[in-house]
Amino acid sequence: MAEAEAVQLKEEGNQHFQVQDYKAAEKSYNQALKLTKDKALLATLYRNRAACALKTESYIQAASDASRAIDINSSDVKALYRRCQALEHLGKLDQAFKDVQRCATLEPRNQNFQETLRRLNTSIQETLRVQFSTDLRVQKMFEILLDENSEAEKLEKATNNLIVLGREDAGAEKIFQNNGVALLLQLLDTQRPELVLAAVRTLSGMCTGHRSRATVILHAVRIDRICSLMAVENEEMSLAVCNLLQSIIDSLSGEDKRQHRGKEEALVLDSKKDLKLITSHLLDMLASKKVSGQGRDQALNLLNKNIPRKDLAIHDNSRTIFVVDNGLRKILKVVGQVPDLPSCLPLTDNSRMLASVLINKLYDDLRCDPERDHFRKICEEYITGKFDPQDMDKNVSAIQTVSGILQGPFDLGNQLLGLKGVMEMMVALCGSEREQDQLVAVEALIHASTKLSRASFIITNGVSLLKEIYKTTKNEKIKIRTLVGLCKLGSAGGTDYGLRQFAEGSTEKLAKQCRKWLCNASIDTRTRHWAVEGLAYLTLDADVKDDFVQDIPALQAMFELAKASLSSDKTILYSVATILVNCTNSYDVKEVIPELVQLAKFSKQHVPEEHPKDKKDFIDMRVKRLLKAGVISTLTCMVKADSAILTNQTKELLARVFLALCDNPKDRGTIVAQGGGKALIPLALEGTDVGKVKAAHALAKIAAISNPDIAFPGERVYEVVRPLVRLLDTERDGLQNYEALLGLTNLSARSDKLRQKIIKEKALPDIENYMFENHDQLRQAATECMCNMVANKEVQERFLADGNDRLKLVVLLCGEDDDKVQNAAAGALAMLTAAHKKLCFKMTQVTTQWLEILQRLCLHDQLSIQHRGLVITYNLLSADPELAKKLVESELLEILTVVGKMEPEEKKEAVIQTARECLIKCMDYGFIKPVS
Repeated sequence: MAEAEAVQLKEEGNQHFQVQDYKAAEKSYNQALKLTKDKALLATLYRNRAACALKTESYIQAASDASRAIDINSSDVKALYRRCQALEHLGKLDQAFKDVQRCATLEPRNQNFQETLRRLNTSIQETLRVQFSTDLRVQKMFEILLDENSEAEKLEKATNNLIVLGREDAGAEKIFQNNGVALLLQLLDTQRPELVLAAVRTLSGMCTGHRSRATVILHAVRIDRICSLMAVENEEMSLAVCNLLQSIIDSLSGEDKRQHRGKEEALVLDSKKDLKLITSHLLDMLASKKVSGQGRDQALNLLNKNIPRKDLAIHDNSRTIFVVDNGLRKILKVVGQVPDLPSCLPLTDNSRMLASVLINKLYDDLRCDPERDHFRKICEEYITGKFDPQDMDKNVSAIQTVSGILQGPFDLGNQLLGLKGVMEMMVALCGSEREQDQLVAVEALIHASTKLSRASFIITNGVSLLKEIYKTTKNEKIKIRTLVGLCKLGSAGGTDYGLRQFAEGSTEKLAKQCRKWLCNASIDTRTRHWAVEGLAYLTLDADVKDDFVQDIPALQAMFELAKASLSSDKTILYSVATILVNCTNSYDVKEVIPELVQLAKFSKQHVPEEHPKDKKDFIDMRVKRLLKAGVISTLTCMVKADSAILTNQTKELLARVFLALCDNPKDRGTIVAQGGGKALIPLALEGTDVGKVKAAHALAKIAAISNPDIAFPGERVYEVVRPLVRLLDTERDGLQNYEALLGLTNLSARSDKLRQKIIKEKALPDIENYMFENHDQLRQAATECMCNMVANKEVQERFLADGNDRLKLVVLLCGEDDDKVQNAAAGALAMLTAAHKKLCFKMTQVTTQWLEILQRLCLHDQLSIQHRGLVITYNLLSADPELAKKLVESELLEILTVVGKMEPEEKKEAVIQTARECLIKCMDYGFIKPVS
């Protein structure tokens, strides 16, 4: 019995194969293989399954199945040829050649075999020729490069070819095997910048994704030499060497994500020692006077990227502990540098900020209080060790260090402010006659006055000093920083209208001065950045933000500064993002509970007050003005900034701004046209949890109503699916779930490839759950999404499977009172019954109400629903005569007759035509006869 069933399943599989349903064919062959032990039948089944695998491009499976057939019968020509085809696609040309050679021996007159034999022979010869010519090209290139008399044009071509060859795995291996590393070292020795750069870039390509090559290159070039090359003033060279080191680190730590097997694994057992050596040299670079500002920045970038854990779920933070123990003082030295002092290390505008970011990341990466206490003690000892009554430069450096830490882990900075003598020293430096002392002290006061309690202390002790400096100093740099200090203290009450620190109108005056400096292009960029910093605090005041968005020159000056800073000083990005969050009111606002407000008033506690200009009408007007001023192009530029500067907190702020800008559907077209859709994707995939949700919600708003091909051109559209699926969570609010479903509905209507992506992201169970939801809009959106998803074969199979109520739910939703739910459910049911006869029968079994629901659909006053009901009826009539008979015997025949006899009308044309097709089907069965 089992053997007979196996033969029958084989025949079924063959039929499926003939109609190109390869998955179904493979399924039949799999079932047959489990039932038979007959060798001849087994060989045929394996051979046939190999044919299916070839059609679905599963070449490894095809080769495996063909080999099993050949094991049973070594002269099975079909199996040999199928294995030959699979091996050719897998690039194993020599093995494929052997198989087709055997085929040609068994059937010498077969022209197909002869043709394949010739083609493979040609391919093998060409491969050998290319391999041989690559060896010659490598040698020739090095000859040109190492010849001092080579022409400039030849030299440039050879360097470019070498770099390209190094990036290809086969080319990199050829360079490696042809003594390439030694020759590249000779290029480094020439000290000619263009040749050294070419050598570095080639080495970088050779290290990428190959652990053993990376190890050999690291030891051959030596880490001290690599670091000395990175330490040069030339930005292009420094960046190229940084990329080389990153490639080495990725390969040694396994971050390249490539699979290593066999010899590759055996060659390198443990790379921890090498990674530790690289880290030590990078830390040494931070404190060295011989290192350029560019080199120091690249060292900080590498430490920022590779030391803290990327996922806090990973338990091991030993790299961070090693850096804290061996390099925290060196990082603090960079943070404490004062550019105007003669002892200052070479720096760029970004160096101190990068060091602050690194300190923040290291502190966040610590796992327990003892580790954090150890970190704090090192910082305390470093700062207190700097205090020296006889040396003012050391004192200034100590306060500068505190200021830098306050820009990183604020809690730690706040603890350091409490150290004996720190606040006193800051106040004393404010009164110093030296301008650089005042500059450092004012900056420190600005960073110190973040918490309301701390700001209150400084208002009491430092405001008079700041005002005095502001009035007396002639140095613009100090003047503007003093102004920012006053701005920050003036905004210490946040958005609370009742907690103004200064007199009425004072904050507006400060903001006016900041805007004036911001628009003054003759002032240096760094000083104008401080004007932006001041506005970041002042725009918490609704009067200030309203005035600012009306000042178009000031707005555009800020946007231009933000764009220009991407190539120089990037520290402005957080301040710009903060201003935009304040202007759009996209910060979190605590819900006001009236009962608690009454209780607070009764107990004479302070109750936060909302400014009249923070109401929705004013916010909407500000959003309009920002969009008109070109905020989207600025935001898209900011998203592209270097990851070391664009911190997760900045990304969250940008996501908040985007969400506020997307609130009005009429504005979304403008946002898409200026590249906002593309810019949101990285924000939705990386950053804080809150930031990712906000960006995903903004994406959902755009995806819900925009043409995906325009909003997310090319392959980007597939990246949008994951953030939208993550929004389908009961922890999110109803609007986020609703708009995510609308976005997925729009995407799922575009192509089957997008539907497949939605399935791959495991969204189907969530979509199905929302179809059960009591909330009308959520249920409607989920049903509409499912209506699009049922066009996919995999989704149809879920409905075909036994033991679930999916079809029953769709049928019952067709009987809902909500027209939109009915329309979507009827659309889904129409597609399902058209695709599978089995579902036509199943529909009549899932609920006793099916016929009543179908009749209601066919009588519906909304034409689209009525049309879908009639299409379902036609599908049921076409499925089986017995089922058709059951329908004809019901009231449905009368409904079809009435609809079919309706007077022709353009709007009702599709409805009338479908009803008539149903009646013709009944006539074909002989259930009714035409009346002349």
